[in-house]
Amino acid sequence: MKLNFYLRLCTHFLVAVIFAFILASLLHSQFVMAELSKLGVVISFNDRLSMSLDDLLGLYPTYGVVIASSFLIAFVVAKPIINRFKLSPYLMYFLAGGVGVSVALFAMHPILDISLLASTRSTFGFVCQCLAGAMGGGVFAHQRAQIHNMSQ
Repeated sequence: MKLNFYLRLCTHFLVAVIFAFILASLLHSQFVMAELSKLGVVISFNDRLSMSLDDLLGLYPTYGVVIASSFLIAFVVAKPIINRFKLSPYLMYFLAGGVGVSVALFAMHPILDISLLASTRSTFGFVCQCLAGAMGGGVFAHQRAQIHNMSQ
């Protein structure tokens, strides 16, 4: 029984991480290409698709791990807050995902002395990355709620 619980929990976590990573990576690619377009570079649909796929593969070993790590910490912190104050898991995991990604991005800047993602150099790009994290948190909450509803 416990093993089944932990397998589901890990699966939900991985789905949330993968969802957030794919969304964040695609947003990053589009932001970079938008900046190139402002400089007069013509980017075809095939080039956009190719760059987006390249970013998915290239960012996964670093940014995927960053998102997973930030989610792990944020979700572990969110759970007792949800239980203690009887707050909405949807809202709390949504916020936890967004805050987790924002803290990770802020933390990496002084450590690496660069922005990991070019798209986060603008406020709007940074907010979009945090929104991708928040949506990943929402996916996690939704999956957990479905299991909770099925067990009642």
